[in-house]
Amino acid sequence: MATSVAETEITYVPYKSELQMPEIIRLIEKDLSEPYTIFTYRYFIHSWPQLCFLAMAGDECVGTIVCKLDNHRGRLRGYIGMLAVDSRYRKKGIGSTLVTMSLDAMKRENADEAVLETEITNKGALGLYENLGFVRDKRLQKYYLNGVDAFRLKLWFRLD
Repeated sequence: MATSVAETEITYVPYKSELQMPEIIRLIEKDLSEPYTIFTYRYFIHSWPQLCFLAMAGDECVGTIVCKLDNHRGRLRGYIGMLAVDSRYRKKGIGSTLVTMSLDAMKRENADEAVLETEITNKGALGLYENLGFVRDKRLQKYYLNGVDAFRLKLWFRLD
């Protein structure tokens, strides 16, 4: 008897090897509007593997988050570059869990804040991030290649 999506147990794992890269790329290319080269994926994932996590349903990757950490104007800033959850597994808390895991990892690295951009039309993403405490920091006109504006969202870990 096949297990339904609703009954499938989700496990969360850190990025471990290049063998996971095809699954990460598959998910992100399916859901995000921006095209990325393999070099972009490798830049993020190989530079900050401790900030990349996968949600697994058995052997299938059904969610992923890819982040980085840089100095920005004297503050250590975490950046959520990519988040994708397979459409069959949405509304199950996977995205929120992946973001929370990444934010916790950023805090362990002593980040002062975290930022990201999302399309102003992406109500699901806006709701997810705002429920986690992010605020709309600024609107970026025609930010995406498809001409859609973006909101930059920010979450402060410390205000000093």
